[in-house]
Parts: sequence; structure tokens; C-alpha cells
Amino acid sequence: MEKIQSTAMAPRILIADDDPCVSKAIADRCTKMGFDVEIANNGLQALIKLSERTPDILITDIHMPEVDGLSVLTYLRKIVKRSAHVMVITGNPGREIARMCDRLDVPCIYKGRNFWTELITGIAMLYPYRADAIRSAADQTAEIKLKNKPRVLFVDDDIRVKKFLFHKFEKFGAELLYAADGLRGFWQARREQPSVIVSDYCMPGGGAEYLLAKLRSVPETSNIPVIIQSGRRLSDPIKQRLQQSVCGQPGAARILRKTSDAAELFEVMQRFCGFTGGVPGREPFYR
Repeated sequence: MEKIQSTAMAPRILIADDDPCVSKAIADRCTKMGFDVEIANNGLQALIKLSERTPDILITDIHMPEVDGLSVLTYLRKIVKRSAHVMVITGNPGREIARMCDRLDVPCIYKGRNFWTELITGIAMLYPYRADAIRSAADQTAEIKLKNKPRVLFVDDDIRVKKFLFHKFEKFGAELLYAADGLRGFWQARREQPSVIVSDYCMPGGGAEYLLAKLRSVPETSNIPVIIQSGRRLSDPIKQRLQQSVCGQPGAARILRKTSDAAELFEVMQRFCGFTGGVPGREPFYR
């Protein structure tokens, strides 16, 4: 990669990773290095952010639901005229990924013991005039802890929905969390950093619109994907309001109708969490 010359404005870094703990850890360090940092919580968000504003460096996980890191990298190189500066990160190293990165002439960094050393070395090569700040941030790094399984937060005031969804999804290896309304869902999300949130639309004590506004108001939860369900058909104006950006961050990732078998929800969750296997059994909702 060619070295980037000093500019008056802080260089921009876009971090794309579906593990919010990893992306936040990288963002914290890069911010301390003096960079302007943005986070995308999945490949689709990364594509949207790239279309709005081109970063100086893209740090992307190769394995993300719905849109993978390779697609994000390819899109970036299509929209910029100069050589794109990309760092691929992965928790599943292998020869195939290494060969792919060699072909694309991008570094591949494993989320393991030497992660911070390799990441910081790569950034310092691009920005030698920031070497002191970069090395100073390196002294404050901690080991990257990978999530062992996706963490899903269900927000719904109907306890029967909780029991039904937990019964449906726990067999797929997800860590399942629950909150009874939007306010408690917000605080649960801040504490637990779920991979995705599934929320009912209308709830006493704070519905989906309130939850979205709260989530997008703080950095810890601003990029967590939110799937909204409703037992009644929502009007087009309501759907548009739910999907529009909030505080410059994405609105609802999906809006679904509650069904007795949760088949559509499961298909969406497969994309966000990488569940494998077929759609869960179609036993009735109330038993």
C-alpha cells in the first residue's frame, strides 16, 4: 500500500464488523490515534456509508451476514479513482482467505494474539507522520474477545412472545436476551451489546420508535441492527418513519408482520446472525 501524505483534516476510517464489541474496540483505539472514525455493523450498512462518503481506510471483517466483506471491498474500489486502502480482519483464518487477500493486495489480520500489533503496524505504515500517536494508542490496547455465538435481544411486552421466540431460536446456538419495553430494551442493549435487536412496534413504557431514537442517540448502540415486528399491518407513513435515519444512523433494518410460525423472522435472522439449518418447525404460536 502506498503511503498517504499528511493533510490538514483528520483521515477517515470506516470499520465494518458485525461484532459490536470488536468494532467498538477498534474505533476507540483509532479515535485515540487522531482519526475520524465511523462504524458499520454489517456489510449492508457499510455499502450505504461508502455511497455517502468515501473513507481513507476501510477496515472490514470478511465474514458478515447479508453482505460480506469482499463485496464491500469490491464496491469501494469501484467508487474511488485512487487505490483503495483496505485492511481485512477475520476470526476464521484459512488458506483460501489468505490467497484471496494476496490476489487483492490487501493485508489480512487475524483477530488473535497479534491483532493489535499487526493492525497498528499497518496503519503506521500508511501514516508515518502520526507514528507517535499511533504507538501511544498501542500501549492502551486490550485483547480482542470474539463472540462465541450471536447475541439477540427480544423486546416485547407479551411474555408469551418471549417464550415462543426463545423456544424457536435457542436451538440455533444464539444467546437470547429479553426486555419488556423500549426503555428496558435500551438499557439492556447498552449493557449487553447484542448482535441484533427484535422489537415489537407498540408497547406501553416505550415502543419501537422510542427504542430506535434512544439506541441511535448513544455511540454504544448507534449501529446495532433493529428488526421491528407488529401484530397489525402498519401504514406506509409509519414504515417510512421507522426506516428513515435517526441522528444520522440507520433506522429499522426490517419491518415484519408477526406470524404464528416466525418463518419470515427466522429467514431474516439467518442473514444477520448466520444461523444454519432449515426454518424452525411450524407449530402454532399459542400452545
